[in-house]
Amino acid sequence: MTRQLLLIRHGQIGANVSRRWHGATDSPLTTTGRRQIARLARRIAGQWGDIEAIYSSPLQRCRHTAEAIAVRLGRQIILEDDLREYGIGEFEDCPFDALHTQHDFYRRIRENADYAPRGGDSLNGVAMRVVAALKRIHAGHADTKPIAVVSHGAAMAIALATLVDHDPRHWTNYHFNNCSVTELQLEPEPIVAAFNCTIHL
Repeated sequence: MTRQLLLIRHGQIGANVSRRWHGATDSPLTTTGRRQIARLARRIAGQWGDIEAIYSSPLQRCRHTAEAIAVRLGRQIILEDDLREYGIGEFEDCPFDALHTQHDFYRRIRENADYAPRGGDSLNGVAMRVVAALKRIHAGHADTKPIAVVSHGAAMAIALATLVDHDPRHWTNYHFNNCSVTELQLEPEPIVAAFNCTIHL
């Protein structure tokens, strides 16, 4: 039996509503986000209750999402720093539109995956650390039970683009909704068995 990684995006934060980029910014869940994580936890417990482990980015929006699952299952969470979001340094908290019209950010990363804003990450850098984290998590358990991995929309999109399309620049093909569940198999080759499921919401 092939183990599944359950890739879970954190619950809603204010920046998701106002369409601003919060990468390294440590933002709390909104009231809607807290409702979402309760529904997510019920879904995980109902469908995959006997999971092997719960990993989370250290940022509070992911940590609190993971904790809702952990409390429901009577488990502990394991913090993994390499699951953190794509931080964009000097452009943190910019509206998405401004990143395009004022900073030419999307063109820059499309044309040069090693480009990083001052104080931020590059596309290739995020791809390397998140893919490495997923492979490390997958290899770190002998059992074949699913493993929950709570991370961020851009970080997981970049990882999937790297694993499936072999090019992190294809990350815009993978949009994760808040508290969605994506089922990823890494072996014998990366396969997305289900993508961005939000039926529980």
